[in-house]
Amino acid sequence: MCIDIKNFYLGTPLDRFEYMKIPLALFPSHIVEQYDLNEKAKDGFVYVEIRKAIYGLPQAGILANKLLKKRLKPHGYYEVKHTPGLWKHISRPIQFTLVVDDFGIKYVGRRHLDHLLRAIKQHYMISEDWEGKLYCGITLKWNYREKYVDISMPGYIKRALERFKHTAPKKRQDQPFPCAPRKYGAAAQEPRPTDDAPSAGAAGIKRIQQLVGTIMYYARSVDSTVLMALSEMGSEQATATTKTMADAIHFLDYLATHPDATIRYHASDMILNNHSDASYLSASRGRSRAGGHFFLGWNPENNKPIRLNGQILSLCEILKFVSSSAAEAELGALFLNTKQARIIRLTLDELGHPQPPTPINCDNETAVGICNGTVKRQRSRSMEMRYFYVADQVDNRIVDVRWAPGAENMGDYLTKHFLAPHHRRVRPLYTHTPQSPRELPRAMRPRDLRGCVGKYPGVYTRGRVLPNMDTSRVRSWVPRAA
Repeated sequence: MCIDIKNFYLGTPLDRFEYMKIPLALFPSHIVEQYDLNEKAKDGFVYVEIRKAIYGLPQAGILANKLLKKRLKPHGYYEVKHTPGLWKHISRPIQFTLVVDDFGIKYVGRRHLDHLLRAIKQHYMISEDWEGKLYCGITLKWNYREKYVDISMPGYIKRALERFKHTAPKKRQDQPFPCAPRKYGAAAQEPRPTDDAPSAGAAGIKRIQQLVGTIMYYARSVDSTVLMALSEMGSEQATATTKTMADAIHFLDYLATHPDATIRYHASDMILNNHSDASYLSASRGRSRAGGHFFLGWNPENNKPIRLNGQILSLCEILKFVSSSAAEAELGALFLNTKQARIIRLTLDELGHPQPPTPINCDNETAVGICNGTVKRQRSRSMEMRYFYVADQVDNRIVDVRWAPGAENMGDYLTKHFLAPHHRRVRPLYTHTPQSPRELPRAMRPRDLRGCVGKYPGVYTRGRVLPNMDTSRVRSWVPRAA
């Protein structure tokens, strides 16, 4: 279930008083008469002493949180050591996450939930959502019979399009960002040319910044297919040009075509998995991009089929250091994904799900060999020193870096721009797809998959299946060997 504390910040005693002056003209006439403010005002201002928290005080949040900890501690509730916002009880099977004043509660047994509610209601007024349908602006649809949950943010994109006064395009737009023509041979390693278009001006720069800030939460929560486009525009937002403005219109057309993304999470063994990838010289000023796809899967030792699950985190970043080779870029991506994996592993352990060495799939044999110690390190000495942190984590059995074909790497989609046909093919892998084959995009229908081994990431090869569909139906779709 979910609960929300009303007026969580208001009324918290301040550790030190604050003072403020308010123009007398802002007070209603009846307030002025009731408190005789004409006599108390000085030079047209009323001076007030603030003894309890109000909105706008920077310390209001931390003081309210400390007070909540103090009030819940006698009842046995505490915040875990390494995961801020995750709370547990010393003995009861109940946990909850706290984001500002929103509680997302997981409990076993109604009496344990009633114990928490009684403890909170002693000091706060709350609103209750017994079905757990809305949390932090995200809609959750639970299916306990089939053991899955769908998360979405219906209406969010519609409101964003209205805010930016963007009308839906007459033609479908399945490509979130314009894709430059593909280069072959030596030209494929050339850095991206500098954008020399005229500046968009202060108004244009502000519009790009607002667009990136508005869509980022939606992208991180439910629609990872737009992360690459947001990363591109975010890197240009301080110096936006007319080209950036045209790319933003293209991006809004894509959102208008695909307004309501959904992610489906299936009950699993809660084993963290990661797909890591990088694209060499794909960003401005000779930089490279790193991508990562994190999901919770099944323990292969339990003889269960290897299949994907909804992503819990999508990494899409530009490497800070300029890479001198594709292998160094891949090693840098492994470094970023390993750091994130350490954090998620710690959270899962505090949730009660101890982790084996986290499998990380990478499609670069040199980077995998460096991490596993199977490649003699000669020319790799010039690579960024911190990247070899991954090899240390492999030795300590924290992660398990494995080689896998690039066609099966789900992180590849987050490192570069693609043409519209590719987006149509892979979008069902990152967002929920209807079960009926007739409702699938044409590129994903069974007759279009014959003889296409290796073209579709990790789902139709090596026995992997889409988690969104009926397993018996999907097995009949596996194409013949090429």
